[in-house]
Amino acid sequence: MTSVPAKAARRPRMSRADRMRQITQVAEAVFAERGYSAALMDDIADLVGVSKPVLYEYFGSKEGLLVACIRHVRSQLQQLTAQSVLDARSPEDALRRGLVAFFRFTDEHRSSWKLLRTETAVVGPAALAEIEAARQEQIRLHIELLAAYLPDANRLLLEASAEILLGACERLSIWYVRNGDVTPEAAAEFVMRLTWFGLQPRGPRTQR
Repeated sequence: MTSVPAKAARRPRMSRADRMRQITQVAEAVFAERGYSAALMDDIADLVGVSKPVLYEYFGSKEGLLVACIRHVRSQLQQLTAQSVLDARSPEDALRRGLVAFFRFTDEHRSSWKLLRTETAVVGPAALAEIEAARQEQIRLHIELLAAYLPDANRLLLEASAEILLGACERLSIWYVRNGDVTPEAAAEFVMRLTWFGLQPRGPRTQR
């Protein structure tokens, strides 16, 4: 779980890319812990061990820094879920693996996940667009998995099902991180019961 680090001493020179990664990691923890409005660029600069003008030189603005943080979280989540399905034996197995990876991410990176789902009310359009892009990546993954299972389904059904899956995962993740006795596998199974199994083709109804 990411936490705000102690104030750093002035550090030796490093490449621009390495410094940006360092700033992003610190800022991600600060934004997630304090919220966007309460997070101060002065504090982030002090924690990193650079001057505040460096932050503006690299990211342009406070929102630009938040966008970089969200983009980093988005990349982590996309890579994790994509890798989790590589060895899946079936579309059902792939979806279950992806769900387990998602809930494991929310558990192990709680501050990062909090950053994605709580800052939408106070940030500007660039950050909102980045958050929505993260959602769309997950939706596209869901559509691909569902299309493999339901090759004859129309596009509207696939898109609606993917949106439902995303909404279910986002809401359940909030509940999940509050319940320490629920595993990622159990959380994934809750979603599977209400979505995947409900999509299975139904045979003829029997008379009782």
